[in-house]
Amino acid sequence: MSPRAACRLATLGFTQVYDYVPGKVDWLARNQPVEGTDADTAKIGRHLRHEVTTARPDEPISQVRARVARSAHRFALVTTSDGTLLGRLRAAVLDDADPTRPAGEVMEAGPSTLRPHEPAAAIKDRLVEKGLTYAIVADPDGRLLGTVHPADL
Repeated sequence: MSPRAACRLATLGFTQVYDYVPGKVDWLARNQPVEGTDADTAKIGRHLRHEVTTARPDEPISQVRARVARSAHRFALVTTSDGTLLGRLRAAVLDDADPTRPAGEVMEAGPSTLRPHEPAAAIKDRLVEKGLTYAIVADPDGRLLGTVHPADL
């Protein structure tokens, strides 16, 4: 909200008024709550899955492979300690890579991501059309929020 609008709300008696400097799109892209006429439109941020296997860049492939084998998915996402998404380890890489190599050396760097405020129906159509089983969702700072799957949308 603009500083002028925040000031106006404060003069009307609202006590919890904040000027969110980055703007509305940034707020939405961080999967923050919204109100208003568009609030009921289904967004992919409401359908995030958080069970995806993650790995650190210096972690040996053997350790990542073992966790992926126990998970519902055949891939892992490489993140920093603060959750910033660096890359993806697809099943073929996990199966074929030297088990002693670090994940950061064999990952697919910079996988495509979506923002949580994207409309669910449009994303479902796009995923189905492209034959994709999931999409990665991250915030504007590149931190992993989760994955979305067409069946959930």
